[in-house]
Amino acid sequence: MKLALAGDTMLGRRVADEINSPVPAELFAPEVVAAAREADLLLLNLECCVSSRGAPWPDPFKPFFFRAPPRATVFLQELGVTCVTLANNHALDYGVEALADTIRHLSDAGIAWVGAGADEAAARRPVVLEHGGVRVGVVAVADHPPDFAAAADQPGTAYADLREGTPGWLREEIGSLDADITLVAPHWGPNMVDHPVPHVRRAAEVFRASGATLVAGHSAHVFQGVDDHVLFDLGDFVDDYATDPRLRNDLGLLFLVTFDEAHRPTRLEAVPLALDYCRTTLAGPRDRRWITARFREACGAFGTEVAEESGRLVVAWA
Repeated sequence: MKLALAGDTMLGRRVADEINSPVPAELFAPEVVAAAREADLLLLNLECCVSSRGAPWPDPFKPFFFRAPPRATVFLQELGVTCVTLANNHALDYGVEALADTIRHLSDAGIAWVGAGADEAAARRPVVLEHGGVRVGVVAVADHPPDFAAAADQPGTAYADLREGTPGWLREEIGSLDADITLVAPHWGPNMVDHPVPHVRRAAEVFRASGATLVAGHSAHVFQGVDDHVLFDLGDFVDDYATDPRLRNDLGLLFLVTFDEAHRPTRLEAVPLALDYCRTTLAGPRDRRWITARFREACGAFGTEVAEESGRLVVAWA
């Protein structure tokens, strides 16, 4: 079994303009699509709603609102996306109507979703994906914002204030999931930091102790290091964001995780990416050198060794 993991995928604003143009540009270069399609399943964090309805969330301090047009699902299909996580700080950017539309458009496109729903129970409910007789369960949660949290009679996201610890309901969801592989996909921690903050590291330990086979987080907009079966942040995958010259959020990674017959992750391959304005391609030699140095430094903080094989960065897990 091989699983592909991509980070924050923002299909609103200028990316939405490209999607809606009469002759839309490629969002993903063919080589990126080919790498993603090496995997049996592909999951990413959908950093927007998908709708033509709704109004911006009424928060005077919220600076960004991301909404993709309904035809955005076609681009996800072409990429080969199996499932998206919606537990994040943009799923309700245009309110509960747009969230409902997002779920409907994804379902119509045959793309699974997790981490948001019509009420608290639906938002917290894991999804189980299956390929070749292997069941992959996905639990998604966000540690911000609390305003988006689903309630017993209110649509929203699966929310947990991880700064205060991992709640019992989340530990139970992870530990009781009937699957061969349990993936926890948290949207956690602050933006634009190149290392996991303390509450993120503590939560990762609890997730693993609760039964997570693999943890793959996102939110920082830059990739972070890898520990024992924990990818702290997948970074960005496609967007129209301004670039920080130090953190280089215009450079990223697509992660491919191989599992053995006992469903244990044994190998991680990271494919270096360049995020051009509204388009993602494979990184060129110069950018690949920067990504390699940065990833090795980030992984080294956890004692994780990184090798290079055929232009990819490789971590071997025992």
